[in-house]
Amino acid sequence: MNSSASADFSKGRTAAERSNKLRLPAALRNLITRIWLWLRKLFSLAFARVLLIFLLGFAAGIAWQSYGGFRKAIAGWSPRLAWLAPAPAPSGGSAERFKAVSLALASARQSLDKLSTEINRLEGQGQGGDAPRRRATR
Repeated sequence: MNSSASADFSKGRTAAERSNKLRLPAALRNLITRIWLWLRKLFSLAFARVLLIFLLGFAAGIAWQSYGGFRKAIAGWSPRLAWLAPAPAPSGGSAERFKAVSLALASARQSLDKLSTEINRLEGQGQGGDAPRRRATR
């Protein structure tokens, strides 16, 4: 480094020599700083509030769904609160339900097979010698 440049730093300069830029008055700088700090405080508090409300609501919802016994106890307090009770389990054994579902699937399978053979038969009739065969895409 140059010895004259280091001498300038050690001596120090006056405020006018340091910068040729126009400086804001101290009151305006102070006002801008106060507004900036107020906005940072406001937005950080608002975000913290929203986050806290969201987390409390989420925890309350999970607790509400998890504790069916708690819901049943509250519903027992008054007839008006009966809607809070957990829904009763559907009646009908699982074997009966399984049989009904399997019969419905078997009939759907038969219908699908009939439809498939009908489509193949119609394609065979409508197909000419020079027409390219179309294949269904899914």
